[in-house]
Amino acid sequence: MNRRNFITQAVGGAVASSALMAMQRSALAGSDSPSRIRVGVIGTAHSHAAGKVAAMRDLTEDFEIVGVVERDPKLREAAESLPEYAGLSWMNEKELYAQDGLRAVLVETEFVDLIPTAANAVNRGLSVHVDKPPGRSVRELADLFAAADSRRVQVQIGYMLRYNPAFEFCFRAVREGWLGRVFELNTTMSTVRPAERRATHYEPLGGAMFDLGSHVIDAVVTVLGVPTKVHAFGQRLYPKQDDVVDNQLAVFEYPEALATVRATFVEPFAGDRRQFVVCGEKGTVEIRPLEEPKLKLTLAEPVGGFSAGHNEIELAKMQGRYHDQLRDFAATVRGDSVSRWSADHDLAVQKALLLASGIVR
Repeated sequence: MNRRNFITQAVGGAVASSALMAMQRSALAGSDSPSRIRVGVIGTAHSHAAGKVAAMRDLTEDFEIVGVVERDPKLREAAESLPEYAGLSWMNEKELYAQDGLRAVLVETEFVDLIPTAANAVNRGLSVHVDKPPGRSVRELADLFAAADSRRVQVQIGYMLRYNPAFEFCFRAVREGWLGRVFELNTTMSTVRPAERRATHYEPLGGAMFDLGSHVIDAVVTVLGVPTKVHAFGQRLYPKQDDVVDNQLAVFEYPEALATVRATFVEPFAGDRRQFVVCGEKGTVEIRPLEEPKLKLTLAEPVGGFSAGHNEIELAKMQGRYHDQLRDFAATVRGDSVSRWSADHDLAVQKALLLASGIVR
């Protein structure tokens, strides 16, 4: 099996399975079951907001955006000038919730408002896509999942790397035992944040780990599970400018493994050095950079159709950063499939994130 065929067959199998489930559910529900989801957008402040809106506008078979809400006049004015929002209807929350057939809400506010905004939508019987990091509390997130479960609606957390083909490959390699017993994981997720954005946007204590580290911590928990201990270290490199902890390291302890997570707001060209490396007794997966991903599989012996030694893995091309994630959201809202990411997983990630960020000790 060549490398491209391996990835194509893995992805194709998942798509076929989803399509089969959709056919089965359609037969049960009747042919008049709606497939295009009428969705609203609340918030434009999140750094992923415009990209998510653009992806939803690409996915015309899945979504119809009925309106955008932005409470801050300055943020609304800035968003209205962006091509991603061109031609969309702007309204307040009351007007959005009055839209006929509204089924879901995309929540893209400042961090502090993500969970309250999502809870308001869920309590109205709507499914929500909530960007990350989802609040400063495990309890508030648990309450959101409980409310969604009682109303039979969906909650998707916006951890985009879950749908990255390099990470999907990594998860499979670990799950199927290709690497043997995993004993080490190290990952870095950094950037440069300008002073004006740092001063107004970020939880000072959680800093870079709370924001950027959340993505890779989600992947750490996917690979290794719930840590036994988390140790957080942080520095303020610009204390005269603001109180943001901007140079951070977290160490995750497991019975037979250690994981390190690094995140900063001060590294130029950090995208090239963003990495996720999983080491086992029989092999290693190295993803660097994370987007556009490059992946190397090193094996002590042949496995999974790959030879011993170094394998440069050719990955399927992604349509965009958020497209597969939002396709999955649409499928779960319609009832075509069940999310691979459980509430228990998301709550474990939340607890680990808060510990790694120093928000909870």
